Amino acid sequence: MTSATAPTVTVRVTAVLQKLTGGQKLVEARGATIGEILDDLESQHPGFKAQMIGEDGQLQRFVNVYLNDEDVRYTGGVGTKVNDGDTIDILPALAGGARS
Repeated sequence: MTSATAPTVTVRVTAVLQKLTGGQKLVEARGATIGEILDDLESQHPGFKAQMIGEDGQLQRFVNVYLNDEDVRYTGGVGTKVNDGDTIDILPALAGGARS
């Protein structure tokens, strides 16, 4: 359970994930790390974390998570620390396109 004193962040989600957030583009979450933020999002929006985390406990390779425009894969992944007022962007990679 996330502490009431944990930092509060704004999480921006793309249309693909908005089906899990009741259509909300922006949601607030609490936690001291990206992992705790994902846990809090899971408690608010069941099924959210399963879209983000693999069996190894790390971010799925097709999910890009940015903390204040920095890719968290290079700052500690799910262990990356967050501060009150930070912004997290979650962008699942999109595939497709037309063949010529």
